[in-house]
Amino acid sequence: MPIQKMDYIWFNGELVEWDKATIHVMSHVVHYGTSFFEGIRCYETPQGPAIFRLTPHMQRLIDSAKIYRTTIPYTLDQLVAAVKETVRANRLRSGYIRPVVFRGYGEIGVNPQNNPVEVAIATIEWGKYLGAEAMEQGVDVCISSWNRFAPNTMPALAKAGGNYMNSQLIKMEALANGYAEGIALDADGHVSEGSGENLFLVRNGVVYTPPLTSSILSGITRDTVMTLLREMGVEVREQILPREMLYLADELFFTGTAAEVTPIRSVDRIPVGAGRRGPITAAVQEAFFGIVQGERPDRYGWLEYA
Repeated sequence: MPIQKMDYIWFNGELVEWDKATIHVMSHVVHYGTSFFEGIRCYETPQGPAIFRLTPHMQRLIDSAKIYRTTIPYTLDQLVAAVKETVRANRLRSGYIRPVVFRGYGEIGVNPQNNPVEVAIATIEWGKYLGAEAMEQGVDVCISSWNRFAPNTMPALAKAGGNYMNSQLIKMEALANGYAEGIALDADGHVSEGSGENLFLVRNGVVYTPPLTSSILSGITRDTVMTLLREMGVEVREQILPREMLYLADELFFTGTAAEVTPIRSVDRIPVGAGRRGPITAAVQEAFFGIVQGERPDRYGWLEYA
């Protein structure tokens, strides 16, 4: 989706004009992928722009950097305030927020620790990641030939820029073969996740999702959906899933900041259930969008207003 230019980016502690938020081509991040980022949605509500689960997102940003021995030069509260400041400065009512931490210009070489830690926060207008029609009709996906990284190779719990080279391979292969998205297996051949989404499977009224040990990102929307399902009285199991369970599912759906809650209608050209959005997926969507759009009570304090 093309980036629509806005007025300001928060860059190393201050708001700067969009076109002036630049880095040197010899910055460490350009050569070695040393960045950590978040994707956060801002929703228009009757009470004003609401940022969905902002504080947990920024805590995950800090955690991702910590795994890579990187200390962000701002506190959690300062980062949260900076996001709100950026949303206000750009008069964003609904859209996408991208905080990114990266190693800047200093030294060349694999070791990043003598390069400065820089922080930027951008906002953009952004619609439905997999298409507006996908929310009801679902998307066609494939099992990727690319696996998620094996344990103790790349840290899946870190939302790091370099990790997403694997995601790019999964996504490009899927698109090249006529699918909207790919589902990766882990190093043991069990179901992991999409290129940028967590995955849920419904079978006989029970909802399953792969565990953290299947090389998945600990998704904040994933956590939200598990909470909503249990509130509705639906059993949720985090467990290892064999590939063939995807072909036998009554329903499948993706979750994520970008994907929100998106149904899957086929896997490898095999229809999922009736080949359209199922009742549990629809119920989750209704509950999720009701809260984020300010139409239902926010019982868990998930919305933070700018």
